Amino acid sequence: MSSTDSAGPRRTALDALHRSLGATMTDFAGWDMPLRYGSERDEHVAVRTRAGLFDLSHMGEITVTGPEAAGLLNHALVGNIASVGVGRARYTMICQADGGILDDLIVYRLAESEYLVVANASNAQVVLDALVERSAGFDAEVRDDRDAYALLAVQGPESPGILKALTDADLDGLKYYAGLPGTVAGVPALIARTGYTGEDGFELFVKPEHAVALWQALTEAGEGVGLVPCGLSCRDTLRLEAGMPLYGHELTTDLTPFDAGLGRVVKFEKEGDFVGREALAAAAARSEATPPRVLVGLVAEGRRIPRAGFAVVAGGEVIGEVTSGAPSPTLGRPIAMAYVDAAHAAPGTAGVGVDIRGSHEPYEVVALPFYKRQK
Repeated sequence: MSSTDSAGPRRTALDALHRSLGATMTDFAGWDMPLRYGSERDEHVAVRTRAGLFDLSHMGEITVTGPEAAGLLNHALVGNIASVGVGRARYTMICQADGGILDDLIVYRLAESEYLVVANASNAQVVLDALVERSAGFDAEVRDDRDAYALLAVQGPESPGILKALTDADLDGLKYYAGLPGTVAGVPALIARTGYTGEDGFELFVKPEHAVALWQALTEAGEGVGLVPCGLSCRDTLRLEAGMPLYGHELTTDLTPFDAGLGRVVKFEKEGDFVGREALAAAAARSEATPPRVLVGLVAEGRRIPRAGFAVVAGGEVIGEVTSGAPSPTLGRPIAMAYVDAAHAAPGTAGVGVDIRGSHEPYEVVALPFYKRQK
């Protein structure tokens, strides 16, 4: 999946293809990735209304196998991974002993004793190291499979039709947060349905040497319905509209899942101890007694764009901080996610603004997500 130049970022198997399409490339978590191919707004709208094709080969794949693979993952992660059925996936987190979030993950159960853990690119090595360390005493193997996979995603309302033209796999029977092995355009693939755009769509895990042929087949299959290649820039605005957290913005080691409003991913009822249990139990109790800052949506009344780190204000006081902000092509106005004091978190709360270079710009507090697709 990568050719590593000691002086530069890693490149995916699709690198030459991106450049041939005129992509603007950027260094993202040590990878040279396409930021956009043309207009990021057009790419965003294509995913919302038609379909978009993404290279996500920078994501970190880690395989966990062995008789005690489930036990290891239950110990290492906050979720109940042992209860995930074969062919299903679960969103979960890996935390430090103090409860801080190391990363958010998707774990696929591929077989009775085989799991695929998918980490964010920026945290892949941290997650790998933590899983290896936490595997001590378990009859299980943790394998770095980052170079074993390329990852393509096709997202948007036309994506099921595009993929159906290339595979005999039972896509209708493939539920959200599930994965099944199949063949797409003659290429063996793990076909998953766990998108990050707010739209229906699929992720295709394939061998790196098959990535270019698969990209080209998907492009041809999508020509008649308006499929376009999409970069990381529109992926960020799509996930922001869908209210989905991004590690390093809404999730950090300074926050527990309870601080992030995602305490539901922590499963205290599962068997055995797990890393961070004690600290997370204390965090859960704290959040019930004194609600932490709440992750909310903010919609601009004006045109100025809020950015991560900007202060959220009310009555001359700082009441929170923006974690992600961007123009929203769907809403036609700038939007942001922010952690704000519980007293100002209710949708419609009056008098809330964002300090944009010394000017307090008015914003409306709204419930997340900003956008939800019609089923």
